Amino acid sequence: MTTYVYQTIPSTPEEKVRYFEIRQAMTEAPLTRHPETDETIRRVVLGGFGVLSSKSGSGSSDASCGCTPGSCCG
Repeated sequence: MTTYVYQTIPSTPEEKVRYFEIRQAMTEAPLTRHPETDETIRRVVLGGFGVLSSKSGSGSSDASCGCTPGSCCG
């Protein structure tokens, strides 16, 4: 199971957005209604992180990093 962040969609300008987490399988569709309050909600896409080698994006055409002339590295 994956934990997703959702936010409420205020129906008036005075309402504040609230954020919360819901555990779901990756195969499940995003929720559109809060399971307990029935408020309108949407899934929030958060930035992730990854580990890049020191050669990634360096502009090198070194074949050992998978870069070739004209590829995304160059």
